[in-house]
Amino acid sequence: MIGRISGTLLEKNPPQLLIDCHGVGYEVDVPMSTYYDLPALGAQVTLFTHQAIREDAHLLFGFGNAAERAVFRQLIKITGVGARTALSILSGMTVNDLAQAVTLQEAGRLVKVPGIGKKTAERLLLELKGKLGADLGSVGGVVQHDAKSDILNALLALGYSDKEATVALKNMPAGSTVSDGIKFALKALSKG
Repeated sequence: MIGRISGTLLEKNPPQLLIDCHGVGYEVDVPMSTYYDLPALGAQVTLFTHQAIREDAHLLFGFGNAAERAVFRQLIKITGVGARTALSILSGMTVNDLAQAVTLQEAGRLVKVPGIGKKTAERLLLELKGKLGADLGSVGGVVQHDAKSDILNALLALGYSDKEATVALKNMPAGSTVSDGIKFALKALSKG
């Protein structure tokens, strides 16, 4: 199994790259998150890889970091999620965004990714629970989960980005009600 590749970046044709590794050109499919962080053509590049061997093809998928590759491997284990869908998910959201969506059980954030419908999003959340994302667990964890989820949805509905909403939620006092949490988050966002 090819686990990492280092070489000269010869071609960039999203989502595929051609990497020259001592005279052998490897075609590697990458998520857009990795693609945007690539150096210029002719530069040296190192990617973590996942090799998929099928009856009709040998495919190589590349990732800018080990966390992306680990999430990709978790995603392709899920029934109905193939490599292309997994790449689409990683292209549409960061590993941290996906982990947060799983933690908060936010199917709406996954549905925004092209190719992911409501049923697939719900299956992803169910399958990834406990494997990706941290538990919000504390006393009354269900209440806290619902409050954070509602606050996040409210901030997104008000036009704040996932990143801004996440930062505002990080500093929120534990055990906040939805209305108090929204007030706190809006105050924090107005200062930034």
